[in-house]
Amino acid sequence: MKIDFAKMHGLGNDFMVVDLVTQPVELDPAVVRAWGDRNCGVGFDQLLAVEPPLNPEDDFQFTIFNTDGTRAEQCGNGARCFAKFVVDQGLTIKRELTLGTTTGSIQTALLEDGQVEVRMPVPNLDHESIPYVPTPPRRVRAVNDPRDGSDVAGCDHLLDVKGHLIEVTPVSMGNPHAVIFVDDVNTTDVDSIGEALQHHDAFPEQVNVSFLEVVDRRFARLRVFERGVGETLACGSGACASMVAGCVHDRLNSRAKLSVAGGKLRMEWDGPGEPVVMTGPAKTVFHGRVDL
Repeated sequence: MKIDFAKMHGLGNDFMVVDLVTQPVELDPAVVRAWGDRNCGVGFDQLLAVEPPLNPEDDFQFTIFNTDGTRAEQCGNGARCFAKFVVDQGLTIKRELTLGTTTGSIQTALLEDGQVEVRMPVPNLDHESIPYVPTPPRRVRAVNDPRDGSDVAGCDHLLDVKGHLIEVTPVSMGNPHAVIFVDDVNTTDVDSIGEALQHHDAFPEQVNVSFLEVVDRRFARLRVFERGVGETLACGSGACASMVAGCVHDRLNSRAKLSVAGGKLRMEWDGPGEPVVMTGPAKTVFHGRVDL
């Protein structure tokens, strides 16, 4: 059986996008892993499946597979590509969509300049929800919201990573993140630290690790080591988690740009209880057909 797909990317974070509305097939992890192989398959950071909505209030179900065949809860760059794909393929004429995910719905909007805006879930700093289990619990300092001075649930923690104490800010964007502030993203050992944190006892469901270099209150540089993938050229949910960490630590304004290897994202966050809004490009590379 042949399956049609599109190869897309958002700032270099690349995807295989499959329409499972008009091609109603079931994908298993072994097939995803085979297609994800960059030498013998299609190659991608994540596979995005377009499915009929499970919730009648959603337009589509947004299903995400990592290249190793595991499921991912959220993908901000993927959401932008998903929104462009369903319009380009004629699956909808709507430019504003609600996409169902395993952790709730997100909203997307195709803008006139070709950029795509994504309203991601409200971030969660509650350790149990991330999930994050300090081992042993070592609270460094509470984080205050600079807007009203109220306590925010999140706080920094020191973790022993390969014999070094590293300060992390745990954040959930529907998927688990650990944000680390660094002086220079270009000289940071992203692979070694990221891989070690994947298997740290503090993160029982593993974690996406963001390395954030704040240049000024309106601009920061970012590298992300993704769970189930490794370092990617961009990570939308990692950018959102980093924006949240930058704001709760009063190091970024509520409007800022984040630079990743593939380009720049416009970020907005109005504080606790509010969604993170991310705007950036979505590009189609080619269309193809592959054996199932």
